[in-house]
Amino acid sequence: MSLPIVTIVGRPNVGKSSLFNRLAGRRIAIVDPTPGVTRDRVSFPLALDDREDGRYAELVDTGGMGIEDSDDLTAEVEDQIAYALSAASLIVFVVDAREGILPLDRTVARRLRRQDTPVLLVANKVDHPDQISELYEMSELGFGEALGVSAAHGLGADDLLDAIRSHLGDAGERPDEAVMKLAVVGKRNAGKSTLINALAGGPRVIVSETPGTTRDSVDVTVESDDQRITLIDTAGVRKKKKLAGDVEFYSYSRAMQSIRRADVVALMIDAAVPVSQVDKKLAAEIAKQERPVAFVVNKWDLAGQSATGEDYAEYLAKTFPSLSFAPVSLTQADAGVNVRETIHLTRQLYDQARTRVGTGRLNAALEDILAQRGPSHKRGTRPPKLYYAAQVATAPPTIVCFVNDVRSFDEGYRRFLLNQLREHLPFAEVPIRLLFRPRRNDDAR
Repeated sequence: MSLPIVTIVGRPNVGKSSLFNRLAGRRIAIVDPTPGVTRDRVSFPLALDDREDGRYAELVDTGGMGIEDSDDLTAEVEDQIAYALSAASLIVFVVDAREGILPLDRTVARRLRRQDTPVLLVANKVDHPDQISELYEMSELGFGEALGVSAAHGLGADDLLDAIRSHLGDAGERPDEAVMKLAVVGKRNAGKSTLINALAGGPRVIVSETPGTTRDSVDVTVESDDQRITLIDTAGVRKKKKLAGDVEFYSYSRAMQSIRRADVVALMIDAAVPVSQVDKKLAAEIAKQERPVAFVVNKWDLAGQSATGEDYAEYLAKTFPSLSFAPVSLTQADAGVNVRETIHLTRQLYDQARTRVGTGRLNAALEDILAQRGPSHKRGTRPPKLYYAAQVATAPPTIVCFVNDVRSFDEGYRRFLLNQLREHLPFAEVPIRLLFRPRRNDDAR
């Protein structure tokens, strides 16, 4: 069952994103005094009551109506607003209570009157209850009495939620949880948003040659093989020392956060340019967070003439040694080439990371590996012995090896053991967390 959509609109800098975050109960949309920060549609499933099986709606934040975008993306931002309005079950029209009605508010109001959709007028920045009595002039906009709120301080937020409930009546059921969260990360202009739109089947996020087009991390839920997958589009990353202002810093932070909350990561590599330090920094963060990852080499049509896929995969393995096990997908996102196959690949990684093997199978594999090569005996330590191992967790697969002296199992042997475990167990393309623990005297019992 699709959810009713509540679309927040208004001119720039009236506090739409702040109100979106207040209703969502968390910081999702970037909030900054700079006009035009929001470009894409940012959405969140909004619980309309406290029951586990209660009603839900999809809350949507939009860019400022009438903004002249600094990167000449005005038409694209307006298209995103138009999509959000056309799908809306209820429109929340936000104005600024401090500034009163401005000409651009009247322009927005005229446009909304052409919509065959209920409109709830909200006056934001009412930071003191005494200001509520001053909102009578807002009725001139033609949508009745304005509801006074303060997104910054929470004043009137509960009343607004009550009004949304009243307008929607029997809203949607609790949405099914996505099977997998897939974060799409990469440097600027690698083609992340193009890939998202190809999977979504439409212009869900803005695509432009302008670097830094995407600012928020945008969650887009799609159906793949009758399963819900949440795609997380992220801002293009560049060197931290080159970040220009707060907005880029917030975008960078959101991209890093997206890696941490994802089940699987697609690291997009632009085949038309050499691998950069930014790519390496993203790979290092993915390895640190122990997330399954696929290298998605985009614009392969521009590089396929000079190298084979096998050559490029070998190049990536050497360039990113900490992720040498990660699979590679060669795509041309703007033409839809190998896009669906990439999703299937990431789903396989998701399943691998959640696989659990029995203790018998694990220890049989270890016997074969130890017969091939055991740990070296170091001076000052006891002759090394690996007694047994057990898988204690998944996502990432976590294996604990019980040994007589952990000092004998150095980093070199640990890497050897990891590579061998990937060959023997169904974890060939995902991170494995390998731990060594001394066996206590009572372990035998």
